[in-house]
Amino acid sequence: MLNRGYAFTTIISSKYHGQTLLAHLASLYLHSTPQAWQQKLNDGEVTLNCVTATGGETVTLGQTLVWNRPPWVEPDSPQHFEVLFEDSQLLAVNKPSGLPTLPGGGFMENTLLRLVQKQNPSANPVHRLGRATTGIVLFAKTQQAASILFANWNTPKVQKIYRALAQNIAQQDYYEILTPIGLVPHPLIGSVWAASPGGKPSKSLARVICRSIGTTTDVGTTIFEVSLNSGRPHQIRIHLASIGHPLAGDPLYGITGQPLENLPGLPGDGGYFLHAHYLKFQHPLTGGQINLEAALPSGLSFPR
Repeated sequence: MLNRGYAFTTIISSKYHGQTLLAHLASLYLHSTPQAWQQKLNDGEVTLNCVTATGGETVTLGQTLVWNRPPWVEPDSPQHFEVLFEDSQLLAVNKPSGLPTLPGGGFMENTLLRLVQKQNPSANPVHRLGRATTGIVLFAKTQQAASILFANWNTPKVQKIYRALAQNIAQQDYYEILTPIGLVPHPLIGSVWAASPGGKPSKSLARVICRSIGTTTDVGTTIFEVSLNSGRPHQIRIHLASIGHPLAGDPLYGITGQPLENLPGLPGDGGYFLHAHYLKFQHPLTGGQINLEAALPSGLSFPR
């Protein structure tokens, strides 16, 4: 079934001032070749300051660029979720693997947001999980609840605990990971979040739950419990990889926390095991303690 299409809107920054529109599109959005972008232009899908563009225009600072992507058939994704908690202000659900939290990456309708809003039109997520990541996603139903939760989210007032299955045998029982996270080049999508010396300060605390000794063809695995003290994109994947423990099956990050050089994956690609297990916080209106737990996915031997 076709979705409704989408208008992707950007504002031309000083960095791109003076480029031709076609060169700008082809260099910034690498999912399509210059020839493919020219066809989109020929089909009238792109406007510059509300005028249908041809591709030969010179872009200038402050112009509004819109790509009106026609309706398309989205990839399949799970169409279910488990409700963990609900009242007049909040909704917490257990997200399955393969279901994006928000629209993006080819998904518009097959998302957790759209599924939740069919029943709760005013609900919006306070945070997001990667498409392959499972576990707790918290929604606010009112602006008041959302404002308080957003203000507290990356503070000690909110405790977020994950379980992760990682490659290699951990040599320590406990790690404090402070690897900065920033944007680095990616051959398919231009840039991606990864370990970066010039990135934003980030902090994770990882504790070993158990180790599985490898064989002659298997280097072994470690199950970590990870607490977040900051909220950077893909933080756990990047942080564990940066200490030599990429998530088992992660198609994007290598042992340095940088994107893999060969057969690079995309941020939304699956195959890894990461679960948002516990969430603890004070109710934004009543002040009562909320303790949420999402059952571990079947087939994953994550001991308590």
